[in-house]
Amino acid sequence: MQRLTQKNSASRPARFAYSLSILALSVSLAACGGTATTEEPAADAGSGVSGDIQIDGSSTVFPISEAMAEEFQIANPDTRVTVGVSGSGGGFKKFCAGETDISNASRPIKEEEVALCDEAGIEFIEVPIAYDGITLVTNPENDWAQCLTVDQLNAMWSPEAEGSVENWNQVDPSFPDEPLELFGPGTDSGTFDYFTDEVNGEEGASRGDYTASEDDNVIVTGVESTSGGLGYFGYAYYEENQDQLKSIEVENEAGECIAPSRETIADGSYNPMSRPLYFYVKKEAYDTKPQVKAFVDYQLSTENGELVQEAGYITLPDDALAQAKSRVEEGKLGKDPI
Repeated sequence: MQRLTQKNSASRPARFAYSLSILALSVSLAACGGTATTEEPAADAGSGVSGDIQIDGSSTVFPISEAMAEEFQIANPDTRVTVGVSGSGGGFKKFCAGETDISNASRPIKEEEVALCDEAGIEFIEVPIAYDGITLVTNPENDWAQCLTVDQLNAMWSPEAEGSVENWNQVDPSFPDEPLELFGPGTDSGTFDYFTDEVNGEEGASRGDYTASEDDNVIVTGVESTSGGLGYFGYAYYEENQDQLKSIEVENEAGECIAPSRETIADGSYNPMSRPLYFYVKKEAYDTKPQVKAFVDYQLSTENGELVQEAGYITLPDDALAQAKSRVEEGKLGKDPI
């Protein structure tokens, strides 16, 4: 086996409605009493392909690609799958420059990124792969922030808060006079885009005086080592580090304080922090590189839904997975959410 993974480090209402419409699919699945199969991944079903596959993009989607790549290469030892992490935005820059075959993203591709790909003659297929919930975390010593509202998050993270909101009691008078230390994804991150859109009402609108990194492990370390620290990233990174961190409940649109979990992400109650995840495959690579086609098909195999779950995410409902497969098989180009 050759395994090579490289981890380098619209308006709010419209976006919110979009995320709920996507996540509603999983509610219908739950009502039917089913989820994607949890059979043993079909790692022994090799397709006999060989060659390199270049992937880059979202650190949130990285654990899924890493797990898929490892099992795929066991089944196909003559392949070499390289998975980089430069954030959703950074990944699209490489993708539209023709440097990668697949681009991982924790948000839909932006219109300016579509234009960049068009300019370079890069045709792509948008493929949903899983659901995730952005998880807010604090140091375990934090015993005052149990549930945060979007307004409180806005008070912390808005551009106007830069240089002025520096203590927890400025967010809420009931909180202690404790320095507020913020950690979060960098500006190339799709998680950053989604969070700022939901919390601050505009994608990319954020205070700049926080510790930013495309490597979620840097955020984990920062919050863990700072008593007044708060950060955010994908749910999988919280699950992986829950012994060192404390997750925070978020008040949803119904006024309920909801903790992030696989169940609340799947049923949409953990809003507005639940969202779909994607990968984008270059049409030319899928059509002309057998190894790329085999890997894309492998990721969408029902039998490999367990790898998505093991990576800490929520599998697509059967109907959404079927639509994703159909989109790829039909070569449906461009941005077109299910």
